Amino acid sequence: MSLKGRSHKFGDDINTDDIIAARYLNTTDGNELAKHCMEHIDKNFVKKIKCGDIIAAGRNFGCGSSREHAPLAIKASGISCVIAQTFARIFNRNSINIGLPLIELPEDAKRIRKGDLLKVDIKRGLVRNLTRKETYRFEKYPPFMQKIINSGGLMEYVKRKIR
Repeated sequence: MSLKGRSHKFGDDINTDDIIAARYLNTTDGNELAKHCMEHIDKNFVKKIKCGDIIAAGRNFGCGSSREHAPLAIKASGISCVIAQTFARIFNRNSINIGLPLIELPEDAKRIRKGDLLKVDIKRGLVRNLTRKETYRFEKYPPFMQKIINSGGLMEYVKRKIR
């Protein structure tokens, strides 16, 4: 799987309420959630996204409440993956379950700037910053997790396995 898009940069400790405010949790409709993605931090975030774009952030992305709505809002908004220095554990698991790739770059995530054009090769464990002409390596997902991501999430993966 290869992804390519412009980066949208955020700082440390972006919590799930920043990603999608609790007042919108009365639905699991990704399209509805996407309309409000990250509006707590940037009211115009959704208007700036082009399909395939990438979020880059600092430490502890996705901390706070355990809500699967947060990665669902990100994915439905058109973001193809999230790169951060670190992720909150439950956000990490919820993201993989819906097929949203997360890339952990403890040092190199700091080098990514707003608007950088990035190309991510999930299978090879590489992020190429085409703007800065740099390459960052990350720990590749184990094969079963790559299959879940490539299937679009755990539910689709299971459906394929039982057919």
